[in-house]
Amino acid sequence: MSVCSKIRYVWMDAELVQCERASVHVLTHALHYGTAVFEGIRGYWSERAKNLYVFRLEDHMRRFVNSARIIGLRLNYNLEDLIGAAIRTIRANEFQENIYIRPIAFVGEGSISLDISKIPIRVSIAAFPFGHYLKPKGVRVKVVSWRRVPNYSMPVIAKASGIYLNSVLALSEAISSGYDEAILLDWRGYVSEGSGENVFIVRKDTIYTPPTYASILEGITRDTVIRISRDLGYGVVERDIAREELYIADEIFMSGTAAEITPVIEVDGRTIGTGSPGPVTERIIEYYKKIVYNEVPRYSEWITQVY
Repeated sequence: MSVCSKIRYVWMDAELVQCERASVHVLTHALHYGTAVFEGIRGYWSERAKNLYVFRLEDHMRRFVNSARIIGLRLNYNLEDLIGAAIRTIRANEFQENIYIRPIAFVGEGSISLDISKIPIRVSIAAFPFGHYLKPKGVRVKVVSWRRVPNYSMPVIAKASGIYLNSVLALSEAISSGYDEAILLDWRGYVSEGSGENVFIVRKDTIYTPPTYASILEGITRDTVIRISRDLGYGVVERDIAREELYIADEIFMSGTAAEITPVIEVDGRTIGTGSPGPVTERIIEYYKKIVYNEVPRYSEWITQVY
């Protein structure tokens, strides 16, 4: 199936172009060196309201701008421009289903030198229909041999394309070993994150998650989970988590824009809890679903209505 079978228009460099024309040259710098930053954003179609709700759009675009600044990409668009471009793209495609939105800023063509100071920066936003990324009833996870890139080698708080080779290698190892997803340890041997998700464990109704210095991406869904978990009355503690703590957790779940909130039912061949999504995880998932569909007024500021 063509990538453009369900996409009519893509926003490229301030213009809406037909999906088939949204292409780049083979000598694009980012294709060779990973010199790009991107975002992942979800939009949820409410059949009840007949509207599409983009979740935490401003927060995602702010991280996008910050990621570009961190790795030295000079964007010609401000935060408001990018938010408007995302909405324009969705409306042009007339989506009435759940979608994923992918902004990307990348170093274009002009030179294959490692000096990017004189190469133009291009920006694109695509949106497309999107369902579940991981198995919603729970995934089997492997702690892989690859370590998470340390923040003294790469700016891990930036959502930079080149860093994701680390994630590709980790996920490939997990899948080739018969698992659904990977968990990487940091340079010290503590739990860092999944290939594209933050990690949470539950012990005695307290939720624990690795701290930001464990080479994690400061996930927007992670922030959402922390805030709504506390609203639901759970204690949330950010601290180092040893690998063996995964094996004795009552529950484990992962969070991310694509993954949303996904239960983990097995780690390294060891069953977690009962082998099914636990009660804490399920309660958080249900509350999260209500929030993203704009059914919880106190969180309406996180919602951008498209139509």
